[in-house]
Amino acid sequence: MESLGAYLKNRRDRVTPDEIGLRTYGTARRVPGLRREELAQLAGVSAGYYTRLEQGQAETASEQVLNALARVLNLDEVETAHLHNLARQPSKAGLSEPAWEEPYPRVLTLLDSLGDATPAIVLGRRGDVLAWNRAGHALFAEHVDFDAPGTREHRPSIPRMFFLDPLTRDLHRNWDELAHVHVAYLRLTAGRFPTDARLAQLIGELTMRSDEFAAMWAAGEVADCTVGDMHLRHPTIGAVSVAYQVWLQPDSPGHRLEIYTANDPTSADALRLLSQRTHQDLPTDQLPHPTPDPS
Repeated sequence: MESLGAYLKNRRDRVTPDEIGLRTYGTARRVPGLRREELAQLAGVSAGYYTRLEQGQAETASEQVLNALARVLNLDEVETAHLHNLARQPSKAGLSEPAWEEPYPRVLTLLDSLGDATPAIVLGRRGDVLAWNRAGHALFAEHVDFDAPGTREHRPSIPRMFFLDPLTRDLHRNWDELAHVHVAYLRLTAGRFPTDARLAQLIGELTMRSDEFAAMWAAGEVADCTVGDMHLRHPTIGAVSVAYQVWLQPDSPGHRLEIYTANDPTSADALRLLSQRTHQDLPTDQLPHPTPDPS
């Protein structure tokens, strides 16, 4: 996983003196960004204390100190929250096996209420698919068994599919943009759940098996994943562009309901065609019942 010191150093290396108006008088520098002493002075802490923070030798960091460091490092709201998450980690906390993630019943009720006209997926804290409707499955993973989310052996992992599954990669025309979002969100999640052994295993696996993931992870980006666009080249319905929006689940922190809507009329027609095809593929007893005509 990631330590507070490693994150501070990564961000310190990315801030140049010119960005914050620090005069260097043309002297040669041995570091790509700020020196420890410079960052400490600008944040109003002693150089020795900051050095202990970065080396993992300081026991605590106050909220005021963390906010001052975030200000100098030009961290946004999400990056600052990640900094605080890392500072709250116990110094000698070990990894533990997390419980099997189940979607909360109210989330499944909401998913069911969407029907199959609107693609939707329920994701766990590590990006595992906990549930999806027929349209969500058909839009993003029709090569995966629909019932896979309910099994320990075959539950789909979106980050793993993104970096290790060629079909998923080919599906996304803006793969590079979305891949960076996935990695940045995974880092944010790692700060929130520092003892999750399965999360650490996933990050380790992707780092070893994907050079692209390793490079993106090393960049140290942190971001929340709430809204955005996906541009697809779907094998069944062709080119389609959808917007995604995330609904957080208060009953199960870390779980997200992602809903996808068309960005343009052509994509809306494509999604309607996809919905019709999913109905054609269902057994008769699983087809949705038509709404009675009130007249």
